[in-house]
Amino acid sequence: MKRTGTFILFVLFCTGILISAPRVKIVTEYITPQMLATNSAFTADSTVATGLRTVARGTYVYLRAWNFGDTTSIQSATWTMLVKPGGSTATLAGITGLPTWQKFKADLSGTYQVQVSVTTSSGSKDTTVTIYGSTFVGTGGFDNVPAVFPNCMSCHGTTPQFTAIFDRWKVSKHATTFKSKITAGPTSYGIEQFRVHTLGYNHFNITNNNGFDDKATELGWNWTNYAPPKPANWDSLKNRFPSLVAFANVGCESCHGPGNEHVFGGGDTNMIMKSVDEGNCGKCHDSPHLGPEFAQWKNARHSKVIWSSSFAQNNNGTNNLDNCIRCHDGQGYVNFTKGIGTNTNGKTVASHEMVTCATCHDPHGNTNNASLRNRPAGSDTLANGYHYTNVGSGATCMDCHKSRRNTMTYVNTKITSGNWGPHHNSQADIYLGQNLATFGGAPYRSTQHFTFLQNACVTCHMAPTDTASANKDKVGGHALYLHNEETNYDHLKACQTCHFGKTRFDQFISDADYDGDGNIESWIMETKGSLTRLAMALPPYGVDSVAWQLIGADTLNPLHLNMKKAYINYLSIRDGSEFGMHNAKYVIDALVASRNSIVGIVNVSYEVPQKFELTQNYPNPFNPTTKFKFSLPKETDVTIAVFDITGRVVKVLARDKFTAGKYEVDWNGTNEMNAKIASGVYFYRIVAGSYSDVKKMILLK
Repeated sequence: MKRTGTFILFVLFCTGILISAPRVKIVTEYITPQMLATNSAFTADSTVATGLRTVARGTYVYLRAWNFGDTTSIQSATWTMLVKPGGSTATLAGITGLPTWQKFKADLSGTYQVQVSVTTSSGSKDTTVTIYGSTFVGTGGFDNVPAVFPNCMSCHGTTPQFTAIFDRWKVSKHATTFKSKITAGPTSYGIEQFRVHTLGYNHFNITNNNGFDDKATELGWNWTNYAPPKPANWDSLKNRFPSLVAFANVGCESCHGPGNEHVFGGGDTNMIMKSVDEGNCGKCHDSPHLGPEFAQWKNARHSKVIWSSSFAQNNNGTNNLDNCIRCHDGQGYVNFTKGIGTNTNGKTVASHEMVTCATCHDPHGNTNNASLRNRPAGSDTLANGYHYTNVGSGATCMDCHKSRRNTMTYVNTKITSGNWGPHHNSQADIYLGQNLATFGGAPYRSTQHFTFLQNACVTCHMAPTDTASANKDKVGGHALYLHNEETNYDHLKACQTCHFGKTRFDQFISDADYDGDGNIESWIMETKGSLTRLAMALPPYGVDSVAWQLIGADTLNPLHLNMKKAYINYLSIRDGSEFGMHNAKYVIDALVASRNSIVGIVNVSYEVPQKFELTQNYPNPFNPTTKFKFSLPKETDVTIAVFDITGRVVKVLARDKFTAGKYEVDWNGTNEMNAKIASGVYFYRIVAGSYSDVKKMILLK
């Protein structure tokens, strides 16, 4: 019997039922005004939703079952309302076209608990979520109007942590927009605008959530007595209806959820939300008159970056890859800005949050540009120790879009997988002309973008778009892309400030034929061509692909270190996907130097010599290596080969197109099979266009 049980467990293990069972969570989904207007799945009784688990009484709550444990899809989902307040008539209902969604109306204040039983091809899993229906209590303490219990600041106003947050908020646009609009806003400003500029004002087409409109009715304040906007409006409201001030503007509960249950539930933090979820912003900032920012974000890669099953995790969602969570999980980056790293067990808990508005922007306000989050001291430093300054708001981008380690750390680490090296995130290094591997030759050249662009990445990638509707949500702004694949449009608005008349990236023409195809093309095409040439020089040789297994195993090759350096440069440039446009000369020089290094050739100077020249090798005689130099006054096809005294080719050191400059060749006394050759007299010859020269050398052992 024991053996039978063991066998069953073994079968279950092999079939993945034990180790591949789904990890399921219930996601509280947001619904924005645009989604309501454009998605037929949402019917007339649907309402705007924040995606919080603490919601205004009378609000529709939208739930989605999500299997984040593996890639298997949900085959079935059975939903059950386990708990609801006494007297509640709340019931779960499906949504046509959204098979993994459910909705219900939190019709009363109190606790709702919903369960879902999910089945996938890898197994079954039950999970629950708790929702709190509540009403608003107001912020309090704003604009010299005292906080009165149960206002948020009537309790939190004595805590330094919260007062510091409150002090930033009270001068932010969230805290002052309503005040400024009713005093000096447009004549069209009125009740419709109150929906987004006050606390709980009819956001959900209901009454009795104790929001601004309910309090105004209760106190007798009516906009018709104030319209149109005029300077005295705010003072009149503040002096005659001071308790209404706590509900004016965009206050704490606008983003954290209504606080009545939290206040009278003993301060239970489960009854108030702390989330970087995009729904908080989308409920207001996803409407046509407020600009395309939210729509652009949804088209950006940021909205698709999330800590998921693509990263190895334990079943509790923890992982010791703290650096990964820092940028692939929205809350992970927020924690980074606050100096929060791993927890006590050495692991960081992934929140499974996308990189959203509140990931980069501090919703409480900040004094820096665009209310970006403060960043920890020392973060303005690349992994190679280079400290960058004067990059403005682009520093926030660079926190993630840079290599995690010094290049030599990667190079000196044994290659054991295809994840070796920096992946997709060396853009800051390249932009600043730093941290690509070098080979002891002349320094790589660098363009001057970082000296001219005040806000670095932001200047170009977030340049506002005034293009047609086909492009306006796909490029620039919070979309961040500079190319729309669908329309083949290049967004060069920022570039045109310096590069007059340029409308496409293919109009930025290189200064030489670096990829050796006989044509001087755009920097992008020269970079892509140079990547291909480098790939063909790396193992497997002569093929436009690179096998990390072969590079990692090639420890007997005397040029192995250079090969790994070349590989790390290949990965950094290829995976960065900008193909030289951040720093074209730096990238090209690194690719050319990488390819040359594999055969022991180093560009020692970009200075253009006056004539062709081949120097005598040194030392001579030699053992085991020798060096010689050659100079090219112009770009030329070059062949360099070693011969024995019979005229037989021992090894071809170079057969390629080289740009003008001075080069050094390091030969290790090996043949084409990288085997050591015998002592004797040998000759080396260069053929560069019409120029040729031969010199003698002696190998002694």
